[in-house]
Amino acid sequence: MPHHVAPQLMFEGNAEQAMRFYVSLFDDSDIVRLDRYGPEGPGREGSIMQAEFTLAGRRYTCIDSHIAHPFSFTPSISLFVECESREEFERLREQLGADGETLMPADDYGFSTRFTWLNDRFGVSWQLNLA
Repeated sequence: MPHHVAPQLMFEGNAEQAMRFYVSLFDDSDIVRLDRYGPEGPGREGSIMQAEFTLAGRRYTCIDSHIAHPFSFTPSISLFVECESREEFERLREQLGADGETLMPADDYGFSTRFTWLNDRFGVSWQLNLA
């Protein structure tokens, strides 16, 4: 039986908002499964107990943690996107960067013609590369 390996993103109350935003940005993306907490908890009713979605055909999962943790997302792991055009690069940079934080501004760093690294408004880290 094959193993399924997928990144899991842990949010604290905005998993559905983030997932729907990400799915809207990439072709071949969809919400596959969405399980919510009910009134019995332990998470806030309606928050995401477990969800599965695809981005550009790749599988991801996410949750809304009902447990307070002293950590959140870190740029030590990021989602790397190979953009096929300058237009795609700029669109994603603008949309993912809105209300986020730029870690490396868009520029030619020698290893690509255009590259940027940013954290989106949910704290997830993205590297955008123009192939």
